Amino acid sequence: MTTIRLNNTKTRKREDFVPIDPENVRLYLCGPTVYDRAHLGNSRNVLLFDVLFRLLKEVYGADHVTYVRNFTDVDDKINARAAETGREIGDVTAETIGWYHDDMDALGAQRPTHEPRATDHIPHMIAMIEDLIAKGHAYAADGHALFAVDSYAEYGALSGRSIDDMIAGARVEVAPYKRNPMDFVLWKPSDDGVPGWDSPWGYGRPGWHIECSAMSLELLGESFDIHGGGNDLQFPHHENEIAQSACAHPHGEFARYWVHNEMLQVEGKKMSKSLGNFFTVRDLLDQGVPGEVIRLVMLGTHYSKTMDWTETRKVEAEGTLRKWYGILHGHGFGPDLIAALKADGKWQADAEFLGVLANDLNTSGALSRLHVLSKGKTPVALAGFAHGLAMMGLVNDWAAIPQFDGGEAGAGVATAVAERVDALLADRAAARGAKDWARADEVRDILNAAGVQVTDVGGQATWAPGPDFDAAKLEGL
Repeated sequence: MTTIRLNNTKTRKREDFVPIDPENVRLYLCGPTVYDRAHLGNSRNVLLFDVLFRLLKEVYGADHVTYVRNFTDVDDKINARAAETGREIGDVTAETIGWYHDDMDALGAQRPTHEPRATDHIPHMIAMIEDLIAKGHAYAADGHALFAVDSYAEYGALSGRSIDDMIAGARVEVAPYKRNPMDFVLWKPSDDGVPGWDSPWGYGRPGWHIECSAMSLELLGESFDIHGGGNDLQFPHHENEIAQSACAHPHGEFARYWVHNEMLQVEGKKMSKSLGNFFTVRDLLDQGVPGEVIRLVMLGTHYSKTMDWTETRKVEAEGTLRKWYGILHGHGFGPDLIAALKADGKWQADAEFLGVLANDLNTSGALSRLHVLSKGKTPVALAGFAHGLAMMGLVNDWAAIPQFDGGEAGAGVATAVAERVDALLADRAAARGAKDWARADEVRDILNAAGVQVTDVGGQATWAPGPDFDAAKLEGL
């Protein structure tokens, strides 16, 4: 069995993944607060966990993995959006959840096993809060219920911060009903026009952090395997989740492995509305950028590094996918061929591809391996390539393999032309190996003049016809 290794934020080590129960591998991802469209950065952990979900199913079996991603549908941001638009809160959340599904579906993200809504688990939250108060880890004050941070000695271990650092670096609400400035809200009062439920502390609604602790408990148990999200959630959200859950269930582990992804930039700058570089997933889709292109760009950078969305990377990704999908179309890949490959025992992951991906979700390395596998000349030789595309979520329906406008390298491009380009790339590689830089530059200039887009990844050169591709400029060379 393939060994999966993960960089565990909890231990700050890359560790072999050992599930609590191999028959039911369990993972939880903090989902969106549903009041607006998901921006591009919001999709990064969705795509990361989608690849993880696919990898776990490949290794342990599709029926042995449970994936939970929640919807926070009770929040002050939602209340504010409803008030400013004059709409019912339920209408706002329902519409936003629909948008989220549409956008993540367009990126090829599989739906999780469970997608709980916070409002469906209010009784579970109230029960957990009552338990925490009974155990001395929380207290009621002025219509609120608050977690007593000083009752949990390990508070701050996940983020590696001291209490003083956390107070200095956080927007800590100073309130007269708090015993300690770091104590956080488990339950708060609701006024008229704001969602609320009856509770032992009065009519109110839950704080944000208690939601995930209660929902993960109900759907995954006191101990489960993997929890994750963006690294901006380490503190305070995940730190608070751990405190609540560990104190409510001291004999459980809560999450054994924690996986956090880095943030996203646009053209080397932090994405922000003030800089005019803020956009949603839907903005890109509406501009005609295929979801598969967005996905490939996002997976081209390891999750532990800052992802930089650039126009150059978008163009390169589209060129790569145009060629890859052209290969699939050109060799007759579809449901019948996949069924035949499965019947012959040829439909399986390439061992090197799987090993690279399993090494801390090395998506960029896995994509480099796909470039190598795409060189196969027959459907059988390309089976590992096609299987890898499916595992990376770049093909999700073999009856409808994407086909980009502008032609397909290997299929829409004449065979003789494709062979000529391949020969030129081989010539360039040989010239580089011999340090004949003049010849290498000459070949580069020939390809550029013909509008051939060349991508060098992991020592492998791939190509695709660009928007100005002119095969005639390759003739007679």
